[in-house]
Amino acid sequence: MVDELDDIFERFIHSKIFKNREKLLPDYIPDRLPHRDEQIKKLATILAPALGGSRPSNIFIYGLTGTGKTAVSRYVLGRLTKKGGDNIVYIYINCRQNDTNYRVLAELARNIGIKIPFTGLATSEVKKRVLEGLERRGKIVIVVLDEIDHLVKKSGDDVLYFLTRINEQLSNSKLSVIGITNDLKFMEFLDARVKSSLGEEELVFPPYNNKELEDILRKRAAEAFHEGALDNSVIPLCAAIAARQNGDCRLALDLLLKAAEIAERSGENVVKEEHVRLAQKEVEKNLAVDVIKTMPLHVKLVLASIYVLTKEKVKNLTTGLIYNKYVYLAKIMGIEPVTQRRISDIINELDMLGLINARVVSLGRYGRTKIIKLSVSSNSIEEGLKEDLFMLGLTELTI
Repeated sequence: MVDELDDIFERFIHSKIFKNREKLLPDYIPDRLPHRDEQIKKLATILAPALGGSRPSNIFIYGLTGTGKTAVSRYVLGRLTKKGGDNIVYIYINCRQNDTNYRVLAELARNIGIKIPFTGLATSEVKKRVLEGLERRGKIVIVVLDEIDHLVKKSGDDVLYFLTRINEQLSNSKLSVIGITNDLKFMEFLDARVKSSLGEEELVFPPYNNKELEDILRKRAAEAFHEGALDNSVIPLCAAIAARQNGDCRLALDLLLKAAEIAERSGENVVKEEHVRLAQKEVEKNLAVDVIKTMPLHVKLVLASIYVLTKEKVKNLTTGLIYNKYVYLAKIMGIEPVTQRRISDIINELDMLGLINARVVSLGRYGRTKIIKLSVSSNSIEEGLKEDLFMLGLTELTI
């Protein structure tokens, strides 16, 4: 066993494929971000007043997953703070990980040197300590709230209202907010006062096209892999798969990384198309599971209802059938069901996420109806639901 472990470790140390694996990781920010010059320039222009001591406008950035929003923000802010020296600081907070008002404020406090317990303080006390901490810093602070929609949908927009109005209570410091979201309808969830403050400036990131994704992958591959480690078909295939998924660059990089890891584990020295296909199956499963895990309870219940009906081999699933099953499961859990109209909206959301397929079919003189079926594997749904204690055992229930 010891010799086998040594072989594994040696193979990794003297990899014939990887030159620098970290160049493919999602948190790596390259020296140049291809095909985002327009967004970089606009963001830099909005933030530049900070160099003269002025508070930059609040910015709302939106675009689909993997369109470079976070990378561009961190890239520009990194350059800005380097240029501005000690006078400008930026704080990055991921709202998927910090998805309550308390956690966001606690993370902000931690970054300005204020210790806040994980729980136990009143939110008003945390706000007071954040204000005092900012005043002591005497700097221009730019707070990046990434995946901000997760925070608002779970906990409301109270912390956003506080942060976008905080300058009225500051004398020595100034604070700006950059909100980043994948949800193009996110602004609909905000109070009108928060909406006007947060959206002082807006920046839209369009999806990458196939050619742009290829170009990005080739530049990263040159840094990440040894020469000759990739078959000629690998990068075009990764780019094509990601282009079909709304131009998701993160997906393209993840595919390339996983394909290379699969090849290396197999003891091969060249990454081939077959490795990309295996990586695609693994990535698609992981994406579905991650999406399901982060969904609100009622959305999970609707997906569980579709899953159970499919398991019962019910044909031609309609909104009515799904709603009846959803109400049944909600009653078992002891929660108040939402309306059928809301369930129709949730079904549309699940369809947009690619977890189900909702197809409108004609019934002739009887009108039209929507037929629903799952678009991901049962294993992905089970894995996504099983970690939520509320859903435990729910998928095993039948009427």
